[in-house]
Amino acid sequence: MMKRLLLLLSFLAVAAPNFATRVVDSIYSADIRTVSLCRNDVVLAAPVLNLNSQDFLMLRFDQLGEQPGFYRYRILHCNAEWHRDSLEPVNFISGFEEAPIENYQFSLNTLQPYVNYYQRIPSQYSNFIASGNYLLEVFLQDAPDSVVLARRFYVTENLLSVGIEINKPYNGERIHQCQEVDVMLGASSANSNLLIPQYLKVFVRQNGRIDNQRLLPFSGYASGSLAYRWSLENIFPGGNCFRYFDISNIRTPMYQVQRIERYDFFQPEGKRESPWFAFLRPEFDLSDKNFSYNQTLNGGMKVNVWDRNDAQTESDYVWVNFTLPMERPFLNGNIHIVGDLTQWLLDEESRMEWNPRQKAYTKRLFLKQGYYAYQLIFLPIGETEGQTATLEGDHFETPNSYSVFVYYRYPGDLFDRLISIESK
Repeated sequence: MMKRLLLLLSFLAVAAPNFATRVVDSIYSADIRTVSLCRNDVVLAAPVLNLNSQDFLMLRFDQLGEQPGFYRYRILHCNAEWHRDSLEPVNFISGFEEAPIENYQFSLNTLQPYVNYYQRIPSQYSNFIASGNYLLEVFLQDAPDSVVLARRFYVTENLLSVGIEINKPYNGERIHQCQEVDVMLGASSANSNLLIPQYLKVFVRQNGRIDNQRLLPFSGYASGSLAYRWSLENIFPGGNCFRYFDISNIRTPMYQVQRIERYDFFQPEGKRESPWFAFLRPEFDLSDKNFSYNQTLNGGMKVNVWDRNDAQTESDYVWVNFTLPMERPFLNGNIHIVGDLTQWLLDEESRMEWNPRQKAYTKRLFLKQGYYAYQLIFLPIGETEGQTATLEGDHFETPNSYSVFVYYRYPGDLFDRLISIESK
């Protein structure tokens, strides 16, 4: 009897969702690449939907190889802190919260074969009926517990006006290196009942980073509006303009690409892999340089191919090699390549390795042809928030993009409503 009870408890531990884990954008399969989730299929458009609107999200991803897999997706609801909540599908979606991914196409004339998948979300038979944070999971049809990728998105009600001002820090410290993000919340008379600070949570995110996202404390009332300003949580290191490279053309090196080489080496039977290698110009430390404006994608990426027609199916894959020469390695932390190309995560996939023979940090990423913007962020050992000051430098003048997310939860409510999103 005791043995059967232990087996049952073990099954429940595996089957039950982990509500305590904070969800992030993730890829769990080595064969899945170049994931994007954009509003109305517009490149770089944030995955944000207005409740009861006709807007949609377009999911795109590649599966390496020549044989297609059969995938399904499911939609889950999360709270303001991006933990799974207990809301049932019937309470957040009208229609199906799970469905097959029906659309795919094969790559054309590429040395790396792949299958390109795309799916409109929600489907024509479904519609969101609740605002909030959402998680999209994709899994193989015959293995519902084996998730291959996860992407976060938002459904907002847009009930409040959100004013954002970027100022120099109120306390005078590092005024030339930091930016203070001050937020004002207002409402029409019909929605004035929402302006209750104890029921609100106001988060600010810098570019696409999640490691330095802040929960702003309420600071007071101002002309009938709620003010969130003049606190340490409002202050962000300015960072620097993003580094950038272009691998749209693999026959001629383009911006920041030093050379492109092709190696036709032996591969295991049944396996084909792109032989293209792009070597970027060596990186260098910008922390002691003067600020210089450079218009980039603020950490974004855009699939593109220079001499073909369809970037989604005719772009090849390239091994992109990064090098950061240094006399000696850091002993108190690690360097990460951060942006859409590494899902903005400070993890093993984004971490550069120290090469003692080259006296340099190196990293190789397998990327689809296109444009990529990124930063080199230093993560001290034992900490979760990365630092731009170490290698990028911090400047007040940096044109960062800030997004404000406003959540509302009245006592007794079942979930965190997302009542406004604004970016600047």
